Amino acid sequence: MRSKGAVDMNVVLDSTGTMWFGEERETARNCPHCHAFSRMSPQALPTFDELLLQKPRAIGLVLRCHACTSPVFLRYATRAFASNRVELSPQAFDVERPIEKFAFNYVPEDVETFFREALTCYSHNQFQAFASMCRRSAAVAFADLGNSTKLRLFDSLSDVREMVDIDDDTFAIVMRVIFAGSADPVTDLPFINTYQAAVLLEVMKDFLYQAYVRKGRLQHAMKVRKFFVQEAQGAG
Repeated sequence: MRSKGAVDMNVVLDSTGTMWFGEERETARNCPHCHAFSRMSPQALPTFDELLLQKPRAIGLVLRCHACTSPVFLRYATRAFASNRVELSPQAFDVERPIEKFAFNYVPEDVETFFREALTCYSHNQFQAFASMCRRSAAVAFADLGNSTKLRLFDSLSDVREMVDIDDDTFAIVMRVIFAGSADPVTDLPFINTYQAAVLLEVMKDFLYQAYVRKGRLQHAMKVRKFFVQEAQGAG
């Protein structure tokens, strides 16, 4: 998987063990840890002699992110071997992928547990597992919130289709994943493709925001306002 923002260039490892990205000894990529587009420098490389001896089809290496200092693992395909250099593919495969994020403030721990796993599945393109974990997240949330809130959320999420112009078939599948729970997930849970998974991700984020985050933030804000009003009245 190519890093977003990565630029094609000649990538080589020379006979001194120095890695070059074009004319530079550093490159810039999206960090899977801090999500910044950052300069990165080689931290761990295979030796030049080993590469000439084994002539592998691909190599692994570690870069250091200058923004957060985390190690970033990459895999490069090899293209050519010479006495003084090994030429690599200009495009690296990201061994680690950025995990989709969500602010879980005010979300119950059990709901958070399931949706965190859903985000991990999505980030690794495991879309059927992602759909399954979304359903479990929603089921736990409905058990916590009750039927009246479930109906309100159904109506609220139905408005999303018109706001962002989602086609009827895609939205029907997304709503079926979230709301049509069944004792038999094999037959009831629909198969989803890449686009449907992306829509499901955004709808689930909106679902949890409306179910918990919005209410929690408003309640917190009201408590703060009430505190300052009482403080002002007491001082007066």
